[in-house]
Amino acid sequence: MNEVQLGLDTFGDVTIGDDGERVSDAQTIRDIVDQAVLADEVGLSFFGVGEHHRHEFAVSSPEIVLAAAAARTEQIHLGTAVTVLSSDDLVRVYERFETLDALLRCAPRSSSGAARSPSCSPCSATT
Repeated sequence: MNEVQLGLDTFGDVTIGDDGERVSDAQTIRDIVDQAVLADEVGLSFFGVGEHHRHEFAVSSPEIVLAAAAARTEQIHLGTAVTVLSSDDLVRVYERFETLDALLRCAPRSSSGAARSPSCSPCSATT
């Protein structure tokens, strides 16, 4: 019988804190790393961080967040939930993941995507 593996992923949704104020992007990113540590401690198999380029999401560079998580976790597999290839250089994406691979205990898992909505694309003009 195959073992069931559970994991989590996030885009770094920025939330409202206990004081009713918007949590800063910096705090949201620190919280994501803490969440990865907790996921590792409770035995989850995977923690993914997705890239997004909108004001309600804090993570625009998941590789950096994953590197911080790698420094504080021991067993969990880390990877991206989405890497937006349409707004990046493919060689640089490859190089960043090779660098991340050097920090991890196993190769990072990744998912790729293309911005399909004008509101999601960093290159879109807004009117």
